[in-house]
Amino acid sequence: MNLEAFILGSGGMMPLPNRHLTSVLLRREGELFLFDGGEGTQVSLRRLNLRWKKISVIFVSHTHADHVTGIPGLLMLSSQVDRDDPLYIIGPPRIAEYIETSRRVLDMYINYEIVVKEVSEPGIVYRGDGFHVRCFALRHTKPCFGYAFEEDTRPGEFYPEKAEALKVPRGPLWSRLQAGETVKAADGSPVQSAQVLGPPRSGRKFTFVTDTLAFPGIAGEAAGSDLFICEGMFEKALEENAHEKKHMTAVEAARLARDAGVKRLGLIHYSPRYNESNLKELLKEAQAVFPGTVLSRDRMVFPIEYED
Repeated sequence: MNLEAFILGSGGMMPLPNRHLTSVLLRREGELFLFDGGEGTQVSLRRLNLRWKKISVIFVSHTHADHVTGIPGLLMLSSQVDRDDPLYIIGPPRIAEYIETSRRVLDMYINYEIVVKEVSEPGIVYRGDGFHVRCFALRHTKPCFGYAFEEDTRPGEFYPEKAEALKVPRGPLWSRLQAGETVKAADGSPVQSAQVLGPPRSGRKFTFVTDTLAFPGIAGEAAGSDLFICEGMFEKALEENAHEKKHMTAVEAARLARDAGVKRLGLIHYSPRYNESNLKELLKEAQAVFPGTVLSRDRMVFPIEYED
């Protein structure tokens, strides 16, 4: 089952000619999940030829303009096609007010159900087939949340030779064993899935964090992520400035990635003071702490693979 993260926008505060505002799309076998929707989100969706009408949920970190100004256009765009499934929008307090006010003031024509869920406490905010999404509180100038998308544990590896040795006929019974069921062998004796499967295998994990001071709890929430998308808004020399604005530096993001034991860190939400050339300085500083760091760029794609 494919899992991919698409960077729709990597900038913070204001859009630049080649850098839209922060937005990340996660695609899991055709189902789409949007994390924030800054200005320019629709442009990247179009250029990547993504099926935006398949977006099931929009997860909003907070209601600052550079994270939500792309959402009203998406809502109106979705009314141009037939849509049977509801669109869920999950975010902090006042996200419902923002959506409702935008609909009213812009006189939106909406021909599908929009379900808005405001969250104020950490916990699981969405469940799907074989996965869940958990939110956790960040430390910004207004209520802000990070999100961790985590798949359920998978059954262990199936060993055909063990099934054959236990005289389980090849075919549907093998599939049932792989699904965790107990079946009957050719001689009528019961065979449990544990007899032919290896130990359970972990699913994949994606964590999205932006607009926050760095603190140890973030590493705990991101622990074991296959991909950790995290703001690296400033260079180390501007750490004091970052903290005044309740943001973090690329070095701090790298420390969190290291402490969380993630596989890859994708920096995002860069200050507009950095052009494409001096963004490399942020990368250099972060890689000195966590070598698995990359710079997220608009329309970059991160495949998220199973470890085994």
